[in-house]
Amino acid sequence: MNSGIHEEDYRRIVDAIGPTHFLPNTCVEIVRPLQRQEPPKHVLFDFDGTLSLIREGWPKVMVPMMVEVLQATGTDESPQALYDLAFEFVAQLTGKQTIYQMIRLAEEVRKRGAAPEDPLIYKRMYHDRLMLRIADRREALRSGKVAPEEMLVPCAFDILEELSRRDVQLYLASGTDEHYVLEEARMLMLDSYFGSHIYGALDDCKAFSKAQVIERILRDNHVGGSALLGFGDGYVEIRNIKSVGGAAVAVASDEARRSGKPDPWKRDRLIGVGADLVIPDYRDFQPLLAYLWNEPADGTKVG
Repeated sequence: MNSGIHEEDYRRIVDAIGPTHFLPNTCVEIVRPLQRQEPPKHVLFDFDGTLSLIREGWPKVMVPMMVEVLQATGTDESPQALYDLAFEFVAQLTGKQTIYQMIRLAEEVRKRGAAPEDPLIYKRMYHDRLMLRIADRREALRSGKVAPEEMLVPCAFDILEELSRRDVQLYLASGTDEHYVLEEARMLMLDSYFGSHIYGALDDCKAFSKAQVIERILRDNHVGGSALLGFGDGYVEIRNIKSVGGAAVAVASDEARRSGKPDPWKRDRLIGVGADLVIPDYRDFQPLLAYLWNEPADGTKVG
């Protein structure tokens, strides 16, 4: 199957939704009620923003780097105009593998009459700068100065523990380069939950996509999409999960403040690609999972 090789740009496919509601006394927003016949057997998580907060603030590194690259073309556009341009297309492509943002940067360089670098070179420039920005966070985790919980979306360990108890297979798929995902998952003590099922971007962008991971899960386990549950704060994984008939939980995380309130931009964006539920974090993991497993609540079926 090759449907997942190319990651499409963001496209809103849900323009209007009916009234939403919340599970009682929770922040779990039901966008469209689920009608599940069987509980999930396979659960896929995105990484950055969905579990990990190590890279919070990454656009503050990527966008200024792009402005510098575009200024070097000799354009007479103002720094603010270039910043606005880069910010817009970075936001539009957020959720895809990092290389796609760098491909767009190369296209913008070419539009201005200059010869761009290979997008992989731009990606490495960005990663070098990002590693400088987050070096203190990574070292604090390594040294034990900061507990992993402080660098995770709230209650991430709790939901992973409960899912493990429910005997489902967990998967982690990220648009961040795989060697960074493996390293940072270890730092955050998440690797034991996912085992060998941790996947990330490769230099050859056609060799990896979240859709390919999903196709492999379904094929190797001989299950249909209804057996899949996914959590993500990016549009790619939400769209991919919904495209095979799975249930998709949008994690509209407030990465900077961990406030327990959903990020409005993420919420709207993810509802727009078909998310079934929206949560700001995992603090209401128990009623959330009871709902997703269609378990009795006060003697009645939820859903």
